[in-house]
Amino acid sequence: MALLLLLAGCVQQEATGMKITSTAFRDMQPIPAKYTCDGNDMSPPLDVSGAPEGTKSLALIVDDPDAPVGVWVHWVVWNLPAASIPENSLPAGALQGMNSFSKLDYGGPCPPSGRHRYFFKLYALDTKLDLEDGSSEKDLEMAMNGHILAEAQLIGTYER
Repeated sequence: MALLLLLAGCVQQEATGMKITSTAFRDMQPIPAKYTCDGNDMSPPLDVSGAPEGTKSLALIVDDPDAPVGVWVHWVVWNLPAASIPENSLPAGALQGMNSFSKLDYGGPCPPSGRHRYFFKLYALDTKLDLEDGSSEKDLEMAMNGHILAEAQLIGTYER
């Protein structure tokens, strides 16, 4: 039993080593207008580090839990390589799902009022997902079930 607890602790430590950061904004800091509906509405550069051994792909969900109509999904992406995501670009092979704007692309922050939080949730997966382009966030979450090796998040804020 002690060996199992020790092994579980090692897996937890490895899982918490993955990070997602951006050169455009720091965690819990404002997202520059360039990456919002008030600017160029382009996706920010995202840096990924510490993906655990066995990672075959990454998935990313960006959402706003502060939206007045409930959680608003801004971006759904999967089959990303375990590498950084350039500004306004996706690596070859990555697929995108439908966001709450009914688009297959990044939709930047565009809050109707007040300061909102935008969660960039990154998942390291032990497989590439067999999921059709245009699938929903819920489809992605179901497909990831049982394949998540580690999770990380970056939170940006925006107020118009």
